[in-house]
Amino acid sequence: MKLAFTLEYDGTDFSGFQSQKNSITIQDHIERAIEKITNTKTRINYSGRTDAGVHALSQVFDFDTEIQREEENWIKGINANLPKTIAVRKVFNVPDDFDSRFSAVERRYSYIIYNSKNKPLFFDTFSYWVTNNLEINIIKNQLNMFLGHHDFSSFRSSSCNSKNPNKNISYVDVKTIDSFIIITIAANAFLQNMVRIMVGTIIDIAKNEKNMTIEDIIKKKDRTFAGKTAPAKGLFFLGPKYKDELNIDTFEMNIFDRLKK
Repeated sequence: MKLAFTLEYDGTDFSGFQSQKNSITIQDHIERAIEKITNTKTRINYSGRTDAGVHALSQVFDFDTEIQREEENWIKGINANLPKTIAVRKVFNVPDDFDSRFSAVERRYSYIIYNSKNKPLFFDTFSYWVTNNLEINIIKNQLNMFLGHHDFSSFRSSSCNSKNPNKNISYVDVKTIDSFIIITIAANAFLQNMVRIMVGTIIDIAKNEKNMTIEDIIKKKDRTFAGKTAPAKGLFFLGPKYKDELNIDTFEMNIFDRLKK
């Protein structure tokens, strides 16, 4: 039997999702929590490897088990053994060939910018504070240039080890709520730091600190032409998308409303 779970976490105090030597990660906490309620060492699959400081609203992980428990008991049991900044939300029965990573057809992220002269006192760990006035129309125009299939070599970290820089951006959106600017991007997959570099570059263009367009920078296929990497704390993994027949509900479309709950 295979189970899949949706998971949310505040990534502030963790060294990313994926298990690492000599670091505290979210995967380690989950696997220890599962072991405590099953008495079995378990290795999970997961849909996205978020970096240190990045948050998630609907990360997905799965594992095989022969243990029969009520869905509510799975959720309560795992959550009882997790720190308060990590929480399982839902559980799904999935086919044996399901894999959280490889079965995903799309992944979606939102980035939160707090655009104000005033400090974001209650949202500092969940947003990037930019005091320069950012023109929304510029952000929208530049963001739309990412749509489609491109070589994103200009928007990958120097340590990215992906063999294929070509990704397909299927959806972009920007919304404003009071002083918050929320940029959302969906793709089949992302390179390391890709969303943060995309957002950082748009911010640099909107601040008139870069005299190139996103289209120009994509064509360069060179990281040195893109802008700064935006801080991890403003980035949220909204979750992956799977084929409809799997019936796994992940995306949190209104991220600001979710944060206020």
